[in-house]
Amino acid sequence: MKSNRKDSSKENRADFLDEFQSCFFSTSRLASFPWTFLENDLESSKSSQLILDVLKQTCLHALCKKFPPSVRYRKLFLVELIRRVEAADCEPLDELYDSLAEVVSAQEAAEGYRTFLLVPHTHTHILGDIIESAHVEFVLQPCGGTVSLLENLALISEGTTGLVTWEAAHYLAEWALDHPQTFAGRKVLELGSGVGFTGVTVCRSCGPSKYVFSDGHSSVLQRLEDNVRLNGLLQEETPPEVSVEKLDWSDVTEERLDAIGADVVIAADVAYDPDVVAVLVQLLSRILRRKCGRVLPEVFICSTVRNRQTYDGFTKQLGDAGISHRVISGAVSHVFQYKRVSEVELIKLYV
Repeated sequence: MKSNRKDSSKENRADFLDEFQSCFFSTSRLASFPWTFLENDLESSKSSQLILDVLKQTCLHALCKKFPPSVRYRKLFLVELIRRVEAADCEPLDELYDSLAEVVSAQEAAEGYRTFLLVPHTHTHILGDIIESAHVEFVLQPCGGTVSLLENLALISEGTTGLVTWEAAHYLAEWALDHPQTFAGRKVLELGSGVGFTGVTVCRSCGPSKYVFSDGHSSVLQRLEDNVRLNGLLQEETPPEVSVEKLDWSDVTEERLDAIGADVVIAADVAYDPDVVAVLVQLLSRILRRKCGRVLPEVFICSTVRNRQTYDGFTKQLGDAGISHRVISGAVSHVFQYKRVSEVELIKLYV
């Protein structure tokens, strides 16, 4: 019985450290961290050993050296750890104060990295006959690999909202992980890729043969290309075939669409601005009526419904253009550390 309790305690500790690490690298709100487990350990042991283990999984981890969260975030995180240690009257920990001193002396920037852990997924076996073994091995690693992105700290900067990841992009990526067969071995075009979260996830875990990231804003395109590159997806010898392209929805030629040859088209959070919805609907209408071989492409649009009137205006314009849609319902695995607070709707389009 004692052995079982000890094993359970080790598992709880490991789960706690994994969750803390995931929250830290995804720069989740501090209130969402599993503080209760930490507080209980500090109160019962009066030791800072667990704090040291937390540091090794966060600020002292090699991933933090390569893709550090913003200076401001790391500072807030370390101050909160110190507050918890001092409140529990535990022994001081030099590594904790040294880490804070290092962060305080660092220069703040307008951007920082966010890293999301790709956990092993129960549907990976579906890809067995389609994806090369290297991709399957990546998904099945203990942490499943990572998606690291450089993002701006401000929600709106340089005249765009495209330099941060929004809820719909997380949701669409999670849906893709639940339905890898939709993408496996296929050519995918993403409209409005932003900083690249959904696309990197799909490329890493769903085995498309080709993936085209696209956006129309110059600053977003540069950040997008940087993020795709730092995730190792622009190496010609490594499948899938990946490109980052400027795509102005108002003047995409038929030749350009033929060259892309997408049989799956996806987009996240592209219908939030009434001023661009009409142009988007026109493009979607053209895409839906173009055959890739003998098959019409599948088109999925995921939206965070912030303003019901704006979103209803989008779906009405779809209908006016002869495009039907079906809401894809059902539970979607919550893989990534983000808070699902807004209504998110995923639709599939038809003509």
